[in-house]
Amino acid sequence: MSLVELIAQADERGLAASGLACLDRCVPLLGADDEVLRPLWGCLADDGDAGEWGGRLEQVRGKLAGPEEYAESLEDEAAVLARRMLAAAPVEWDAGVVRVWADGCSVAALQIHRLLDPLDDEGASVDARREGRTEGISPLVAAELRRQVTVLEVLAGHGAGGLRRAMEVSTEGRRVLRAVVSRRARRGWSRSSPRP
Repeated sequence: MSLVELIAQADERGLAASGLACLDRCVPLLGADDEVLRPLWGCLADDGDAGEWGGRLEQVRGKLAGPEEYAESLEDEAAVLARRMLAAAPVEWDAGVVRVWADGCSVAALQIHRLLDPLDDEGASVDARREGRTEGISPLVAAELRRQVTVLEVLAGHGAGGLRRAMEVSTEGRRVLRAVVSRRARRGWSRSSPRP
């Protein structure tokens, strides 16, 4: 099943977790510590209170406040995309709104990985990747695509019981992205314009 199909079939918890996981993997771009989104993950657990989501979301936004439009390099552009994910997060779990957010986060996270991958993702658009067309896909984008699919599959199969695995997948992805960002900073290499 493609990523697009998984998002279309996911329930509210799965959608919220999918969007949050995408954002969580991109935290290194926002200069935040790895635990900054932990309160939001807590809202998704069985004993979590969905009503607390909005308040905790506002607290997280306050901690991660930063420029939303300034982009001088690809790293800056990637950070802008990550901040937009956070800005677009819904304060209530309305299924339609959360689905739109989760879908937007999926696209943004894949675009971020595409921007930062030192190898070209040949030809196909991010939308094509999400629909299952993976010929010529670059390693960083392929890994992010797999993580997104895994999060949705474990939550579809296990509900709240899949949250631990979803968080593990996000932690792994966050470490990978942090290493990519660190490597680029050490090399002082930044491409000045995005891929078409």
